[in-house]
Amino acid sequence: MFGKISRGLLAVSLAALAGCNSSSPTEGLTPTAQAAPPQQAITPVVQAFCPPVVMLEQTAIHQVYARGGDKNPEKLLYQASLADATRQCTANETTLTINVVAQGRLVQGPAGTPGKITLPILVEVVDGDNIIYSQKVAFPVDMPAGGTQFIFNKPDVQIPNAQGGASRFTRVRLGYDTGAPTKKPTRRS
Repeated sequence: MFGKISRGLLAVSLAALAGCNSSSPTEGLTPTAQAAPPQQAITPVVQAFCPPVVMLEQTAIHQVYARGGDKNPEKLLYQASLADATRQCTANETTLTINVVAQGRLVQGPAGTPGKITLPILVEVVDGDNIIYSQKVAFPVDMPAGGTQFIFNKPDVQIPNAQGGASRFTRVRLGYDTGAPTKKPTRRS
């Protein structure tokens, strides 16, 4: 009995779909809709590959301690972390521009005080093992007592554009940089 009902529902569903997918563009339209003037043709646009943003676990959190208090929780000034990130890409003949946006959080530690904090955020674009863009951004955040959330935005990450966009192995790496300051953005032609 259940099989007969299921087959009956399937037949009715397929008949309804077949009626929606007619081969005539004016079939089933009211006379007013058939007489409407044709709209401009839409030109299809092929989208280029926009590299995803990745964050490495070891660089997504940045802890700063008071002098001589490394790894001592009582000497922690603040802890910053990066969480969700996204990107948007635009391209021309030669350049792919990536707008990188990430959500961050800044928490005051026991030894910390409210004030302006400058976070060392590193934005890199890697293709496999090759770094094709790298820039350290000194990102200012006002930290009230306790902590705050912030939005990091780097709208001008530019890499060479290939036909169809970046390679499928290209990634935007985002994290904190505590090493030596980097030079101006580097680009590979």
